[in-house]
Amino acid sequence: MSDMDRRIFLKSNAFLLIAALSPAGAITKNNQEVAPYFSLKPIGRSLQLDDYFIWCSSPIWGDDGKVHLFYSRWRKDKGMGGWIKGSEIAHAVAESPYESFQHKEVVLQPRDGCWDSTTCHNPLIKKVGDMYYLFYMGNCNGKTDTKRIGVATAKTLDGPWKRSDSPILLPGEEGAWDDHCTTNPAFLQGDDGKFWLYYKSWNTAEYLRDTGPVRGNRKYGLAKADHPLGPYHKVSERPVIDFSGRPNNAQLEDAFVWQQDGQYCLIARDMGFYNHEYGLILMSKNGIQWSEPQVAYLNLAEYVHEATPPANLKRFGRLERPMILMDRLTNEPRFLFGATQGGKADTSTTFIFEII
Repeated sequence: MSDMDRRIFLKSNAFLLIAALSPAGAITKNNQEVAPYFSLKPIGRSLQLDDYFIWCSSPIWGDDGKVHLFYSRWRKDKGMGGWIKGSEIAHAVAESPYESFQHKEVVLQPRDGCWDSTTCHNPLIKKVGDMYYLFYMGNCNGKTDTKRIGVATAKTLDGPWKRSDSPILLPGEEGAWDDHCTTNPAFLQGDDGKFWLYYKSWNTAEYLRDTGPVRGNRKYGLAKADHPLGPYHKVSERPVIDFSGRPNNAQLEDAFVWQQDGQYCLIARDMGFYNHEYGLILMSKNGIQWSEPQVAYLNLAEYVHEATPPANLKRFGRLERPMILMDRLTNEPRFLFGATQGGKADTSTTFIFEII
């Protein structure tokens, strides 16, 4: 065990008694109290920038023993909605998940005349073999209907990064459930040896027809490839996760997938199954048929108490874009990263929990 691993082990176990004495509240389902799937100990707002909103925090252990974070950000003066037109993807580093992250460099910015000319968002960093793959979403008109998934590659976490000239996954034909966009990439290598890319989309006609705060119903599809760069082929014309038959226009977004204990696991943000504040977790034996969602984590106020932010931060109190950093020794879920509004600059920041 390295000095850094030993330090992390000692720090994390010092939290165990505290966490056991002060668990987050349970939820009620079918008149029975159900504890969230993850027991969490807050570490805090580990990346904050005075002049930026921060979102989409994707962590990975580096060969240097440090944690490298690939995150999206946009200028504060653009407001919360600035992600759709003007986001860029940056790289930050911390000595461990318990330490503050320091911005290092911008790695992807919108490119004039390209499919990602107005935004670069939704980073997901993965290593396959000796190559790093940075999946992300870009668009070219500042709107949702040109959101497409692409990928950049590098031999080291410090780059240089080479981007795909074209998206690696396109929407379905007009009228399909996924004809609007491809976004929110979630990636892993499946038991079949192929590379699996989960993606979020929805139907354009439903999106244009609907009214209210959430238009359309977001679903998840799956595409597979023989190489991380593709070509990717959708496994079905139907989504693999679809809540559209449920009340309250239930749906989910921000999926992150991994394998554990002989099954596939997926964590995501709830959008109406329970509420819009919780995280969800689903399980699957084959990565296609998924279990009923359980609550993965609760609203932020169950774990931390912060001053009420300005009224323009209407999403304050929820953890979005959940991503997991595995334990370096056991490869089991150890830290939950997410994005949440608030922080010293009244914008949004990275927030980290230890998974007990």
